[in-house]
Amino acid sequence: MNEAPAVETLTMAKAINRALRDAMSESNKVVLMGEDIGKLGGVFRVTEGLSAEFGEKRVMDSPLGEAGIIGTSIGLAMKGYRPVPEIQFDGFVFPAFNQITSQLSKMHGRTGKNFEVPVTIRIPFGGVIGSVEHHSESPEALFAHTPGLRVVTASSPHDAYWGLRKSIESPDPVIFFEPKRRYWMKGAVNFGHTNFDPFTAEVVRAGKDLTIATYGALVPVALAAAQAAQEGGYSVEVIDLRSISPLDVETVAESVNKTGRLVIAHEAPTFGGMGGELSASITERCFYSLEAPVLRVGGFHMPYPVAKVEEEYVPGIDRILEAIERSFTY
Repeated sequence: MNEAPAVETLTMAKAINRALRDAMSESNKVVLMGEDIGKLGGVFRVTEGLSAEFGEKRVMDSPLGEAGIIGTSIGLAMKGYRPVPEIQFDGFVFPAFNQITSQLSKMHGRTGKNFEVPVTIRIPFGGVIGSVEHHSESPEALFAHTPGLRVVTASSPHDAYWGLRKSIESPDPVIFFEPKRRYWMKGAVNFGHTNFDPFTAEVVRAGKDLTIATYGALVPVALAAAQAAQEGGYSVEVIDLRSISPLDVETVAESVNKTGRLVIAHEAPTFGGMGGELSASITERCFYSLEAPVLRVGGFHMPYPVAKVEEEYVPGIDRILEAIERSFTY
């Protein structure tokens, strides 16, 4: 019998689908639930085919009630299962916010560490898909602020596959943010990369003059900006944070101690965003190495706008390049 290839080219959506399929094949304790994830295969078709393969008792179509989805997942986890609930869109997670921050995040500590709650909540997040209100949010900082939760994301099909696999294996509850605008991006997935650690950052482009730290959908944008900056004579290093909580400050600090400059980019508003936490941490660790203030590029402090102007709201190559140029004025 021919063995499956160690490396395949997949879209991010297919990589996530494969991660779910492989996790469910390895353990009958892994169960899925969410709105329209069964016969429909999810609104983005990420769970397509899983209901037919594993049955309705393991791929469960839920009522339209996010609090119920998460509450049920917590109960299942306390009974030994590894639930992977899907929140259909980022803006729909707020009805479940109390369950996540008051129950899921605290259950392990509250019970004297007698109960683990290995729930992995999949949430498509971010914008630039031309959608309507409540479908393009970036609420990662709200969950990163909550102790007891791990919060991760992915920027490539490879990271999406292994990030989700390792999240499901984690004994801690994980919020797994999927950049929906990258669902159709293709890339190589190495299925032999079993030592992958989604809770650490990765240097995805080496450079010596300035560091960009980013995550999720903006990683390809940052790489394009770094390439454009190179044509202007700047050597830019790009770091994919991958994990938002825990935050791998040491990898970023090592880079900044070398380059002396840092630009942080994310789709979420800069005010109260993850960029502020990383900026403060790097300033504390790298004060004597910094040649310029840490600069942040992000969304504006306003509700996510209508689709026709969303690309003015979300940082693009030009806004990252402007921050790079501004850093070198110091």
